[in-house]
Amino acid sequence: MKAIVNTAPGRLEMLDRPKPEPGPGQVRIRTAACGICATDLQMIAGWERTGFPAVPGHEWSGVVDAAGPDAPADRVGRRCVAENVMSDGREVGFEHPGGYGEYFVTEAANVHVLPPDLPFATASLIEPLAVCVRGVRRLRPDDRRGAVVFGDGPIGLLALMLLRREGVRRLGLVGGRPGRLALARALGADWTVDYHAAGDALASAVRADAPDAPVGSLLETSGSGAALAAALAVAPPGAKILVLGDYGAIRAGFLWNEILHREIELIGSNASAGAWPEAVRLAQEADFPLERLVTHRLPAARFAEGVELVRNRNSGAIKVILEWV
Repeated sequence: MKAIVNTAPGRLEMLDRPKPEPGPGQVRIRTAACGICATDLQMIAGWERTGFPAVPGHEWSGVVDAAGPDAPADRVGRRCVAENVMSDGREVGFEHPGGYGEYFVTEAANVHVLPPDLPFATASLIEPLAVCVRGVRRLRPDDRRGAVVFGDGPIGLLALMLLRREGVRRLGLVGGRPGRLALARALGADWTVDYHAAGDALASAVRADAPDAPVGSLLETSGSGAALAAALAVAPPGAKILVLGDYGAIRAGFLWNEILHREIELIGSNASAGAWPEAVRLAQEADFPLERLVTHRLPAARFAEGVELVRNRNSGAIKVILEWV
């Protein structure tokens, strides 16, 4: 089989590797489509979590190709996605090889079967959607109050779509790329703020654009410490702040009395446990246009071009999908 292998810091190569055999309770997946995630870029650059060589790819869709002992044989040939966390606590696309390969193995218990009419490229967004479903559940948004999403990446846009579906009255999104801000408005944002234009007055710009409905929920999805600080600055008394980005080694610099005196709730949400059935259901609904986020579909052999599109903030890319079939 072919696989796009992370062989050294910053290096990806298309290599020949043995086709894996599924073990007890496992199935082998033939990858159809795999999204390139910003987390993949961190992995490719080199981090402590995984070494080299490694096969990334946690935003995948595909077909069950073979079943190991004690795995249901009736899954073979079915289109699917699957939760990536394995029973050993490690994940497909990180510690375990993922969808940057033509084939990989996962646990049959994690598999969710897809209908035949759901495009593979769209289905590959179910993983980030499940992350957002879990986060919004933990947030418990109040549909009588407004919400602000910080971040115009796929997670921010998916969170916006979920909040609109929850009936939140007035939605705003803060981002930095005109094309993504325009898409946010098309997906249901009542207002948007370009943080480049707002500069140091970001908090004031957000307050000015959100007067019609008191802000009850703020979602930080970008992983920016500055954005999280801005969310705290604009949060009114009793608001909830959902922390959904990846902040690396960034540390907070706020006064704890800000949380105390305004009775603000800080809510963290990590990964997607328990959210996959709802994410799979949403992906199949006609009025939940996941496909709007897919801007580029490339053959897997053009992986270097795909990675560069994701890296380049001026490329216009939102979600880049590598296709094996």
